[in-house]
Amino acid sequence: MPILALDTATLVSSVALTMPDTLVAELTIQTKLTHSELLMPHIDQLLKAARVQKNALKAIAVSIGPGSFTGLRIGLASAKAMAYALNLPIVGVPTLEALAYNCLLPEIYLAPMLDAQKGNVYFAVYHWHNGKLKEIKPAGVGAFDEVLDELANMDKRVITMGESAVMYRDRIMQAGGKVTMAPAHLIMPRAASVGLLGYQMLNSGIQHEVMTMEPLYIRRSEAEELWERRHGAC
Repeated sequence: MPILALDTATLVSSVALTMPDTLVAELTIQTKLTHSELLMPHIDQLLKAARVQKNALKAIAVSIGPGSFTGLRIGLASAKAMAYALNLPIVGVPTLEALAYNCLLPEIYLAPMLDAQKGNVYFAVYHWHNGKLKEIKPAGVGAFDEVLDELANMDKRVITMGESAVMYRDRIMQAGGKVTMAPAHLIMPRAASVGLLGYQMLNSGIQHEVMTMEPLYIRRSEAEELWERRHGAC
């Protein structure tokens, strides 16, 4: 039975149906429309196109961040509502790990990067070892220039992907050396990767509580920082 996977952590809206080792169907769109407009119609369209009934689903996998605060909230709210209504297990998949999962490239480092506003990026570093994706540097946030310098000084070639790789394309290409960009078809988030990783997590006994699962924000929102500046820390 397939897993329904959702990824709304960036401006890309992606939904997929995956089996343990098979992509059944996927719909990925990058437009100016909001996730609140696209997500549920896309899920309905995907299920109908794949001829999969809701009661045939095995689980829900959802990208939990870091990423767009609004996108994460919409994705998680939708995933949790469906998991609760259909009585399905739910698993939250780290967004940066799912991005790195797009590229099965051994002997190099994979550095997914997402926009964290004000010249900052969310980033992590992974590599493939014995057919498994391993974390080299955990998810964090930093100024893009500092992150790029850190990647350029690593001991292996580095492939970047994610929306910030696109945003800073010129600066990455000008840096030269060990750091380069993934191909266009691998650089953006895909729900297929969320679903395939979700299967692995479920098979390892990992799943989350539908009522308590929260997004992985890493940093506070602009609204929280503004409130603290105006009112002081508690």
